Formats: sequence, C-alpha cells, structure tokens
Amino acid sequence: MLYSLLRTYLRPYRADLVGVIALQFISTIASLYLPSLNADIIDKGVTKGDTGVVLSTGGVMLLVTVLQIACSIGAVFFGARAAMGLGRDLRAAVMHKVGDFSAREVGFFGAPSLITRNTNDVQQIQMVVVISCTILVSAPIMCIGGIIMSIRQSQGLAWVLAVAVPVLALTMGLVIRKMVPLFRSMQVRIDAINRVLREQITGIRVVRAFVRERSEAERFAGANDQLVNTSLQVGRLMAFMGPAVMLIANLTSVSVLWFGAHLIDNGQMQIGSLTAVLSYIMQILMSVMMVTVMTVLLPRASVCAERISEVLDTVPSVQTPTWLLEGWRERGIVEMRDATFAFPGADEPVLRDINFLAEPGMTTAIIGGTGSGKSTLLNLIPRLIDVTDGQVRVGAADVRSVDPERLRASIGLVPQKPFLFSGTIATNLRYGKPDATDAQLWRCLEIAQAADFVRAMPEGLDTPVAQGGTTVSGGQRQRLAIARALVREPEIYLFDDSFSALDLGTDARLRAALRPVTRDACVIIVAQRVSTIIDADQILVLDDGRIVGAGTHDQLLERCETYAEIVASQFAAQEAS
Repeated sequence: MLYSLLRTYLRPYRADLVGVIALQFISTIASLYLPSLNADIIDKGVTKGDTGVVLSTGGVMLLVTVLQIACSIGAVFFGARAAMGLGRDLRAAVMHKVGDFSAREVGFFGAPSLITRNTNDVQQIQMVVVISCTILVSAPIMCIGGIIMSIRQSQGLAWVLAVAVPVLALTMGLVIRKMVPLFRSMQVRIDAINRVLREQITGIRVVRAFVRERSEAERFAGANDQLVNTSLQVGRLMAFMGPAVMLIANLTSVSVLWFGAHLIDNGQMQIGSLTAVLSYIMQILMSVMMVTVMTVLLPRASVCAERISEVLDTVPSVQTPTWLLEGWRERGIVEMRDATFAFPGADEPVLRDINFLAEPGMTTAIIGGTGSGKSTLLNLIPRLIDVTDGQVRVGAADVRSVDPERLRASIGLVPQKPFLFSGTIATNLRYGKPDATDAQLWRCLEIAQAADFVRAMPEGLDTPVAQGGTTVSGGQRQRLAIARALVREPEIYLFDDSFSALDLGTDARLRAALRPVTRDACVIIVAQRVSTIIDADQILVLDDGRIVGAGTHDQLLERCETYAEIVASQFAAQEAS
C-alpha cells in the first residue's frame, strides 16, 4: 500500500528523485574513495617518509571531501523538496476526498480520525521519503561498494564481513518484526486521544456544568496512558537496537584488528590497508544500521499509508452522475416518492415510504418525536445522503441525475446545529454568495432579526467570529445562519429546527419577515414547536420513520392522533382548538 501511494504521488517529482539518486551516488562513491586515499598516505607516504605523496594525496582527499559535501547538500535539498511536495499533495487529496463524503462516510471514519490521517499520518510518510532520499539511496551503494573495496584491500578478512552483516541484519529483522503491530496500535491510540481531547474542548461547558472535570481528566489520562504504554514498548525495542548494533560493530572491529595484525605480521597486509578495511567495515555496518533505521520507520509509515488509502479509496455514497440531465431547471419543487433510507448494517430503515410534494409558494412543515427521522428526511433533499430506495425529486428530476453543485446552489440550508466559520460576520454571511453587497447583508440581517445585535457590536459586519460561532449566543448564531441562507436567494429553503433557540416573540417576527421574501420559494421547515408551524400550508407528521399524517393544522387535529398528542403536550386544550 505504501509503495502504491508513493508511486502515485511522487510521479510529479521524478526529476527531483533522479537528482537525489545521482548526487547520492557521487557522494557515496566519494566517501568510499577516501579510506583508499588514506591508506595510500600511510603506506606510500608516511611509512616511506615521502612528504610529496602525503601532500598530493591529501590535496586529492580535500577535493573529494568538498565534492562529497556539495553532493550531500544537493541531495538533501532535492529530497526535501520532493517529500514536502508529496505531503502537500497527499493532504490536498485527502481534504478533497473528505469534501466529497456524505454524512455517512464522515460518521464512519469520525472527525478525529480524519484529522489524524491528514496530519500525523501524512507527516510519517513525509519523514520516510526524506530519510529514503538521504539514507536508503546511499546505504546499498555504500554497503556493496564497501564490501568490494575492503576485499580489494584484503581478501583475508572478507570472512569477517560474511559473518557480521547477516548477524546484524537478522538481529534488526527480529526487532522490527515486533514493532509492526505496535506501530499500528500507536496510530489507533493517537486517534483515541484526539477524539477525547476534541470532545473535552468542544464540550467544556457541559463538563463544567455537570462538575465532571475529574472524571474527564481520568478519561483523558486513560487514553494518554494507553498511548504512553504503546510508545514505551516501541521505545524499549528501539533502545535495544542501538547497543545491539554497536556490540556487533565493536566485535567486528576487534576481529578485524586481531586477524589483521596476524596478516601484517606475516607480511600479507600493510598497515594502511588495515586502517582502510576498518573504515570500510564501519561504513558497511553503518549502512546496514541506516537501512535498519529506515525499516523501523517503514512499518509505521506502512500503517499510515493504509489509513490514508482507506480514505482515498472510499467511494462516497453520494456520487456525481456519469450523465447529467439536460434542460434541468432549479425550480422550487420538491417531491419524494416512496423514499426510504437505512444506514449500512441497520436492522430497520430510518425512513420508509415517504411521499409528499412541496411546491413554490408553499410552506411545508415536518414535525414528530425525537428520533422520528425529521433531519434525515431534510438531508435527503440536498443529497447530503442518498435514499436507499425510492426517489427524491427536485425540479421534476431525480436528484441523483443532477450535478450536486447545481442542485445545492438552488438550496438555502439552515442546519440543526448552525456552524459559523472563523472570520467576520460579513465573511460568514457571504459564504454562499461572495459578491453580496453590504446593503444585501444588512437587508438579510433585518429579515433574520439579527440587525440590532450586529449594529450594537463595535465593528458591525467586521466583528470577528470565532470558530463555530462560540463568540455569539445560540439564538444569535441561529439568526446569523438564517441570514446566511437568505443572502443566497435560493429557490428552496430548508430550515432544520432553526428557530428552537429563539423566544416566541422573535420567532413570530422572524417568520412574519420571511413570508414576503420566500413567497415564491419552496419552504420546508423541521420544527419541534407547534407555534412555529401552525400556519404552514401542509404539515407532515413523522412517527418511527413514517408519515402518519399530512394536512393543515386544523385537519391534523381532527384526524391525526399523533399530532393531537404533540399539540396537547404544548398547548392548553382551548388554545389548540
């Protein structure tokens, strides 16, 4: 999975990778040449007292060293550029993919996991690419070249390498084998700690209101301890690797010195050659260790690649049609025909056999008990989710045959939980219509009963808004969200319990101001309060995912028991009649 991901997203950086390979090759060859030059200085210059050889060979060594440094710097530059570009492209791809997800896919992965995948997981892959460009390219060249050069210096010590390299590789392989499941577990632990932390930050008011600080601290400590314990297990294994490598390297050096001394004593080897062999052996072992370090990172990067690929390979349940209906007009007609929706794996559908028609100039209200499927029904219209059976039609066309962008451009949605983005009031209101003028914004604020509190703010439309709209009250947030939908001037308005945070007076004034603005549009309102929908042209009563009543307020009082019970629970009998 990691190879496939790298092959795809490193393709635009092939020129940089070629530069890395070429420069690393030159740099490594230069490094391998230096011990031979040092051996020549010892054997041909120092032992014979020839100063000219020492100076000339030393000058060559200096030039080779400068070349090696320059090539190493260039390789790091090109490698870092490729890695950073890969990370940028991966994050963009994940973000674009998540943007196409419906509520079903977002709920499946969860926001904390998606954040981790697009930050920490991508960073791990970036790190692997950087280290691969600086280590993985040079290590094989150094290992193979070091073996060849050491054999050229002394064939009698070749057997030491034949023993040391396999022992080192086997030791590192056993350690890495134990690390793979721990790295996979570590990423899951990071997801968990992100989830807990996100919940505690966003729900801090609830935590304090219910005096749950201690229990939440314990819950965070539990998730934190799990991550720490997993990290400690990985750390212990990594801590074992360093001494193991150094033990093998030192034993190899001692062996070379021991047996090399005998070869020198027998006249089969010179002192300079022995020092060169020692240098080559250390280079070979260090290259094996560098590959080992790389292979330590590979398991975690592989797990991260699997998690990123899982997101990229997920097919959104809401798809842009392969063919688009020509001549479709965004007319404000909404119709559902036997619409049914069930979550994957659910025993029962959330909605079943929903049939209704909402036309321009008509206000359709949806009411029902908690969990009856009201918000789910509303989410079917802009294709935030798709029906599992039946049809949802907008403008006399099945929404699945219409480009989702064109469809949503004709809809003004005020969600159940109004969300404001960090910025200003003006930038939030212009979210659906960037070219809206200040006059249009103020007009929509007047309709939404939000102009007074915006004028009272020191900076008016330029007043900063925190992420999520936490700097304004719930009622103000709802009214700003309604104004944002009005700025779009859509043909279909969807209000998902958008008046629940308003007092009855503000609710009545807002609905009265909306009537002339929305008289030519199709308006669909999900509400809990009967007073909000009492004047609707048609009211749909949902119970357990089915429409159990449809009609006006007076009609439903007479013939729908469920609606009568809702009304009776909110009004006195004489007010309901």
